[in-house]
Parts: sequence; C-alpha cells; structure tokens
Amino acid sequence: MSIVRCPLLIGVVGPTATGKTAVGIELAKRIDGEIVSADSMAVYRLMDIGTAKPKPEERQGVAFHLIDVVWPDEEFSVASYRRLALEVISRILSGGKVPILVGGTGLYVKAVVGDLGIPEVPPNRALRERFRAEAESLGNMHLFERLKAVDPVTAGRLHPNDLKRVIRALEVYELSGVPLSQHRSLKCGPGCDVALFGLTMSRQALYKRIEQRVDEQIARGLLDEVKSLLEKGYSPDLPSMKGLGYKQIAGYLRGEFDLDQAIQLIKRDTRRYAKRQFTWFKSDPRIQWIDVEDKSTSEVADEIVTKVKMTGLITEKLGSA
Repeated sequence: MSIVRCPLLIGVVGPTATGKTAVGIELAKRIDGEIVSADSMAVYRLMDIGTAKPKPEERQGVAFHLIDVVWPDEEFSVASYRRLALEVISRILSGGKVPILVGGTGLYVKAVVGDLGIPEVPPNRALRERFRAEAESLGNMHLFERLKAVDPVTAGRLHPNDLKRVIRALEVYELSGVPLSQHRSLKCGPGCDVALFGLTMSRQALYKRIEQRVDEQIARGLLDEVKSLLEKGYSPDLPSMKGLGYKQIAGYLRGEFDLDQAIQLIKRDTRRYAKRQFTWFKSDPRIQWIDVEDKSTSEVADEIVTKVKMTGLITEKLGSA
C-alpha cells in the first residue's frame, strides 16, 4: 500500500556499527524516502572503505545525499553541512518524499534538527579582520555584493557603507551557514515534523560488531585506500586523514607501529568513539531508542514505520495496491 505523509523528517542515529545505513535503506524502500547522510567522514571523496559508505549496489536504488561532497583537502564545516542538508531536505520534501537523516555525527544531526531558533554566533575577530581587509582592498561594495548573494533580505535593509553591520551579517552566515534574516524562522524544511530513532545494543555486542567491521575493512583494502590517498599528496595532518582508520593506517605506513598495532588502535579508538556517540545522543529526550541486537534490519525498519504511524505522521492509503 502507498503511504500518505505529513511533511516529515525521520532520523536514524546512534553509535557506529549499529546498522544505521542498512536500516535507513530498508526504511526508505517502505516509505518512499531518500537518505541524507549525517556522517562527517562520508562527505569526503576517495574515502570509501574507512568510512563504510554503502556501495552503489548496496543502496538498492535508494537515493543518497551528502556523501562524496568534497575532496579530502577541502574545508567542510558544520555550517557547510547544515546549509547543504537543509537545501537537500527542502528539495526532498518538495518532491513529496521523506528525507531520512542517517548517521552518527552528533553535531551534524543537531545542525539539522536541533534548537536553532536564534543561534548564538559569537564574534570572530580573525574573520572580521579578514572582511575589513577585503573592504579596504576591494571596496565596501565588494562585501555588500557578497552579502546580497547569500542574504538578500538583510542586504536590502542595509546601506553598502554600513560596513559594521554588513560584516556582522557575513560573519553570521560564514560561521552558522544560515543567513541572518532566517535565524528567527529556521525550521527543518518547510513545516517539517521530526521523528528521531536511535539504534542501540549491549556494549559487548557493539564492541564485537566494531571488531568485525574493522577486520572487514582491512580485508576490503583499507591499507591500499590510505596508501593511495598519501600517494596522491593528501597530508596525514589533514582533518580528513585523522579520521578513524585513516590516522592509524597512515601511522603504520610511516613506520610508527606495525600493522597489527594499527588495527588494534583502530578497534580501540572506534570503541571509544562509539561510547562518546552514545553519550551524546542519550542527552536528546526526543530520540526513541530501539534495541537492535536480536532484530533483523527489516524488523527494525518495520518497527520504525509502526512507531511513526502511531504518531499520525504517516498513514496508509486504503484501497491502494
């Protein structure tokens, strides 16, 4: 049966290795959804094995967004993510589908579904000095035109020579990813309701999954992936190259420790990361937790659909095939 929906975003969050992506794919197939990744490492191109991106054939025809966005040496901030995520979510909703936010990067999830009514954007002295230098070398109109491009509403009420306010508006946009004019009305998409689900399991089971995943990544060629990145000139000091798996394998390739030590470090650091993720998401009372330890991916997806139906946000259209 087809499903009639209110404007809705569903979030599938939780620690690494709990099966979020697989559940997201099954859920998308059931409710005509598209996946919006909330993984700070999946945004990087050329980094596939260590980030556990699903292969095209594993996506089963489900559309994925915000993976392979930038090269490993490009800057990509939470503000950048929020700006792109809100644009993608709005497009998905406009197309009559359900955006499914899937990932374990807490800041990314919060950027989309957190309390963003009037975010505090503290002054950034270095950024302001950079803007002032641009105004001195290129003129006030240069900054004003930049503001018009990203926040025409605010630009429309400012004079080009009101440099202080022009710089502040640019600063807010640069640091938050949201135009100053939209801060008071920012929502998750146009009138979008949010249902958040967290996947969990016993610590023993989770740690076993983490160890299995790391072993699988090594078998799939993580060593060659990191070696290829280094050969392409990507520095091990880049933020992207300090991600789990990449940092430790790069250390092995530089002779800092042997391969077995590198693998054990990946497993240890991933366990620690999973613990931090769980702590982060547990602080959000909106998340409905599902113990997935003894459930199949399909069973978890069905449970999420059932729980959302109970809220009245989705209903089945009677009489449909």
